[in-house]
Amino acid sequence: MESIRRQTPQTALMSLEAQAASARGGFACLFSTAEEYETALITERRAQGRYTQSRSYWPLVLFVGCALIVAGTVLLFA
Repeated sequence: MESIRRQTPQTALMSLEAQAASARGGFACLFSTAEEYETALITERRAQGRYTQSRSYWPLVLFVGCALIVAGTVLLFA
């Protein structure tokens, strides 16, 4: 690579413009819309297994606990 001092101002300017265009190309977005990005993101997360439904027993445990508290309160005041 030549030193900038040896180049003419026009050549140096063209070289800097080419380097700037190259640098901007590295930041280009792969998706043209946000919808494409969201679709790709969800597809990738599904492939990783993030959206699998695991069976949680907490709702059932909470329901049974509340039912027992209500039944106990009714029997206590009956």
